[in-house]
Amino acid sequence: MPKLVRPLGTLLALLAIITGILLSAPPSLASTTSPAPGATTAPAEPSPYKIGGVMRNTDGPVPGVRITATGEGFSGEATTGDNGTWSIGVPVKGTYQVEVDVSTLPEGVELAKGTPNPREVTFTNTSNAAAVFPLGEGIVVQSASFGEIFVERVIAGLSFGLLLALASVGLSLIYGTTGLTNFAHGEMVTLGAVVMFGFSVAGFPVWLAMLLGVIFGGAFGWVQDGWLWKPLRRRGTALIPMMIISIGLALAARYTILFFFGGATQQLPGASSPIVEIGVISISRNTLLSLIISLVVIVLIAMLLLKTRLGKATRAVADNPALAAASGIDVDRVIRIVWTVGGVLAALGGILWAYYRPGVTFNMGQQILLLVFAGVILGGLGTVFGALVGSVIVGLFVELSTLWLVADLKYVGALLIMIVVLLFRPQGILGRRERVG
Repeated sequence: MPKLVRPLGTLLALLAIITGILLSAPPSLASTTSPAPGATTAPAEPSPYKIGGVMRNTDGPVPGVRITATGEGFSGEATTGDNGTWSIGVPVKGTYQVEVDVSTLPEGVELAKGTPNPREVTFTNTSNAAAVFPLGEGIVVQSASFGEIFVERVIAGLSFGLLLALASVGLSLIYGTTGLTNFAHGEMVTLGAVVMFGFSVAGFPVWLAMLLGVIFGGAFGWVQDGWLWKPLRRRGTALIPMMIISIGLALAARYTILFFFGGATQQLPGASSPIVEIGVISISRNTLLSLIISLVVIVLIAMLLLKTRLGKATRAVADNPALAAASGIDVDRVIRIVWTVGGVLAALGGILWAYYRPGVTFNMGQQILLLVFAGVILGGLGTVFGALVGSVIVGLFVELSTLWLVADLKYVGALLIMIVVLLFRPQGILGRRERVG
């Protein structure tokens, strides 16, 4: 037991050192989105989330109209400007009741018949939400067609699926080469975003903070294998006890991060991004960049596995470690590299996930872990390209389901997919059927 406690203690000490850099971050530089209990006014710092709109009638803009937004323990108000626009910064994404003070409408101006007041506004995957209040009779509020909304959901699903794939590919590589189902993989996702936040509030440029977050993720994977999993493998520890150890490591790492980082949601630099118009499609700049970065990285990983000696050695170890060792492949070295690459991919996925949500929390990896497992199981355990295919399908299903389901239920469908696959095709889409017994 002392041999096991020592590497676990070392890993937790490393996590404490990494997250401890956050303690030196000036509080004024951190953007906290959790409102104080009973807050009744808009936050003093600029909020990354905004509810807004335009008040116009047939004669033009309507200035001086008071509008309030209430919800999520917050209440704020705004007054329309000379051009009729208004905007209220809110502390967190969620559902708000937005109401027009009809007593401030100019004489002879009233809300169009049937207009709900207050009306409910819910944030989706963007940092801005709109509340439309048509004025007067005969006003037609134009809305996006089903086709336009469908295309936007498909793009959002691809982006979400590809960032899921970053974490899923690393998890699948680790399972393929070691047979270990690593429940601490979610904390590797969290670590990338937390470390980037720590370096960004310390004054590092965004690109350098992101690079350091990815490097720290790879280093954490390298240390995990060298100080914990490799000694356990050499002792002949069975996979079930190792899986239980990974659950304990996940809990310990999660609450170590909570101790230093805190329970509030923090924002990475540039979390609030403008909307990019591509034809009739509207997409946030962060979502578009996330899609591009994820796609490029996954293509590079695919080329690494298919075209290089290291990739062939990795696939050989995944197929048959004993035969690979007999062929002269250094199995331990390959596994160490796989853990490092898995940490890099998980950290990058965590950073992109923080921008997609947006926000960094101590348990963000835990929130995404079941979806990562769903993608891996759907594609086929231990198959890298299966993890990619499965994750994209899960991402598309999650985002497209919001066309028919409320946003709070969108993750349920992905987990149902995992259950159905385990029942009817446990090897997954690209997995191989194996005989048991």
